[in-house]
Amino acid sequence: MAARIKTDYKGVYYYVQPRVGSTGTEKVYYVVFKLAGKVHEEPAGRQFRDNMTAAKAARIRAARIEGTRESGKEARERQKIEKEALESRPTLAKLWEDYKAQKLPTRALACDDGRFQNHISPTLGGKVPSELVTLDVDRLRVGMLKTHSAQTTKHVLALLKRIIRFGVRAGLIDQPSARRFTVTMPTFDNTKTETLSDGQLSALLQSAAIDENRKAGALVRLALATGLRKSEMLRLCWGDIDLDAGFITLPRTKSGKVQRIPLNDMAREVLAGLPKTAEYVFPGNKEGEHVQNLYPALRRIRERAGLPPTMRPLHAWRHVYASRLASSGESLYVVQKLLRHSDGRMTARYSHLADDTLRRASETAGSIMQKAQEQGEAAKVVNIEDFRKE
Repeated sequence: MAARIKTDYKGVYYYVQPRVGSTGTEKVYYVVFKLAGKVHEEPAGRQFRDNMTAAKAARIRAARIEGTRESGKEARERQKIEKEALESRPTLAKLWEDYKAQKLPTRALACDDGRFQNHISPTLGGKVPSELVTLDVDRLRVGMLKTHSAQTTKHVLALLKRIIRFGVRAGLIDQPSARRFTVTMPTFDNTKTETLSDGQLSALLQSAAIDENRKAGALVRLALATGLRKSEMLRLCWGDIDLDAGFITLPRTKSGKVQRIPLNDMAREVLAGLPKTAEYVFPGNKEGEHVQNLYPALRRIRERAGLPPTMRPLHAWRHVYASRLASSGESLYVVQKLLRHSDGRMTARYSHLADDTLRRASETAGSIMQKAQEQGEAAKVVNIEDFRKE
């Protein structure tokens, strides 16, 4: 056992022990003192690791006697308590994990998780909602608007509000003060619809039919025939298609619900022209995976058809599908059901097309009445006064 060596300072001594993290030896200082009638012996620190000297150890001893310094054990216990308190704080990151735990895994939840991890977590994830102020959200909104669309920014801010509401309902946090914390949403016009003239639609269908990438061409034609979302088409399996009954079953939709859509003749033709060589209708290069990236071919099909580059491949064709339905006289309720919009406000963007149909019908009725009126004016009209004179 190493010898205990006294120093020139009262109650301070040291042992010579192997040096930590290096070769050789170093002094390990201890202090001895009496506090509340009890003798205490505590380590003060190591010569090299803690840069400890006898003089420093003496000052530590004096502070312990005066009660202005914690013991090592007290400091460790305090740090443990502080760490546990810190880990149990209902931060936005913890609230998000609790939120996800009580939700079924859906595509919408996966999208929200991406929004949280990419936009909320880096700056606000470690904060408790009660610590948030309006300026925090303003900085998030302004920063996002520099690099992202107003719609994407709105989705992120809506998610932030949803997480906080969940925490309040679950009893995990108190409602943040409206005086200190408000969320201002960006304003934007989301009523844009993408449609094609008859000539443009024909050019697009022809371009898709002759493209060297059969999968991309089939995707374009299927989107125009059904209004399916890109993710729904890519994840479509042959087991989801019932050609006899004439329906496609969508088990993994944006809403997370199983949905069915009817098959029309064009959709049947597109599907009939695809080989059934894998589980997926549009298989990828790796077994058990669907195709991942067809955008070079999709852009080529769009360009060959002479369409503007602002038209989004696949998603624009969903708008074309809906626009054609609305302008043909189908009710917005039917359009909503075929597009599988959970909220009728999503379908309202096509209302002006339905109005055009009603306007044409009204003009037709007016023409019929006008024609009848003109025929009446041309016919012989009997004056009732002539009967009275007889």
